Amino acid sequence: MALDQDDLKRAAAAKALDFVTNGMKLGLGTGSTAEIFLELLAARVRGGLSVIGTATSQRTAEKARALGIATAALDELAPLDLTIDGADEVDRRLNLIKGGGGALLREKIVAASSARMIVIADKTKLVPRLGRFPLPIEVLEFGQKTTAQRISETLAGLGYGRVPVTLRSREGLTFISDSGNLIYDCELRSINSPPKLAAALSAIPGVVEHGLFIGLATSLIIATPRKVQVIEKAK
Repeated sequence: MALDQDDLKRAAAAKALDFVTNGMKLGLGTGSTAEIFLELLAARVRGGLSVIGTATSQRTAEKARALGIATAALDELAPLDLTIDGADEVDRRLNLIKGGGGALLREKIVAASSARMIVIADKTKLVPRLGRFPLPIEVLEFGQKTTAQRISETLAGLGYGRVPVTLRSREGLTFISDSGNLIYDCELRSINSPPKLAAALSAIPGVVEHGLFIGLATSLIIATPRKVQVIEKAK
């Protein structure tokens, strides 16, 4: 029987449990694959596994509590042993695009507070080059149109041309992140140098954070219909 995308997500999430040991302090990711991991983790907790986690979004915090997974604030737990999270795109150098769910700021703070970050994904998320998925950029509401113009100018200056930079909305309303900020999505299609672009975006006044995760992921668990592969960060 052919495996569908949810089956592949579950296979990747199940493999990630091999890296979780008793007493760990965990970063709990956001998104559909991360939620499957939470469900599998909760079953282990009911079986006697003792862990405590910190959530990367309000949605994840609510789900963890409902599943009976102990949680605490990041400042109480850091440094963390391990963060397990999904990705919207990942390349074989373990550069990521995250933020499709709007949690990129907290996801990056938690990942940076962890000794290891394992990314779990199905085969559709592994790409030769980042950029097909629109890049989220979180900005302050104050001066947000001016910031968006600076983003456009920066992208043009890096050779990306006239890139659509669109304010994110949901059901006709402006999307507001858990931290009270706005998000612009940039349709780059192909990113030539993720580290160079990340540095340029971080330097723009008004940009709080962007969805390029560079040098944070240490392992990638990718599920295909044939196998579940673990790709480690090159040393």
